[in-house]
Amino acid sequence: MRLLPILLLAAATMSAAPPAWQPPPSHEQIRIWPGTPPNAQPVKGPEATGTVVDAKGQPKPVGGKPWVYVDHVTDPTMTVFSPQGKNTGAAVVVFPGGGYEVLAIDLEGTEACDWLNAKGITCVVLKYRVPCNKVGPYRDCPTALQDAQRAIGLLRSQAAKWKIDPHKIGVLGFSTGGHMVAAISTHFDKRLYPAVDDADEVSSRPTLPSRCIRGIWR
Repeated sequence: MRLLPILLLAAATMSAAPPAWQPPPSHEQIRIWPGTPPNAQPVKGPEATGTVVDAKGQPKPVGGKPWVYVDHVTDPTMTVFSPQGKNTGAAVVVFPGGGYEVLAIDLEGTEACDWLNAKGITCVVLKYRVPCNKVGPYRDCPTALQDAQRAIGLLRSQAAKWKIDPHKIGVLGFSTGGHMVAAISTHFDKRLYPAVDDADEVSSRPTLPSRCIRGIWR
């Protein structure tokens, strides 16, 4: 007699699990690794999204709006936002911040694309792996840098598909994403993983002026 309530409670808990992040309609997430990413690390639970709240459970707005974070990312993706109308041929890969623990996917990701698209620039949001085991004196995240190298190489190798100039690919980061801007801008000459396919034979060097917001490097 006690088994049924327990099973019902378990089912309710499972159905209430936050969903994995999805981009706005008409935009496709592209897996950047064809198989298991290099140096894959286990995380506590499946990928999930959530809204930051205060101690009373109320949303903590930034700029008057609540913001969404993504946690437990093990399958990194990139989502391409192409400009409507004018297209300069330039592209910018955006690294959301979040302390290498979560990703502020809208506030420091998709919202930046609205601004870039308005200027005729293709925007690519990288959903890189978090959380990660930070190493070294600068608290580097090797798996996030691997994802950045792979994403830029993949984007550059498929530049014609996205109607971008392979010589005009920049990076933009917020907070911890600014740390990634510095990392990819200085560690592009050698991949941190064995080559997977032809995309890894293409340079991952940013070729437009890079920017970070509330970060460490400009």
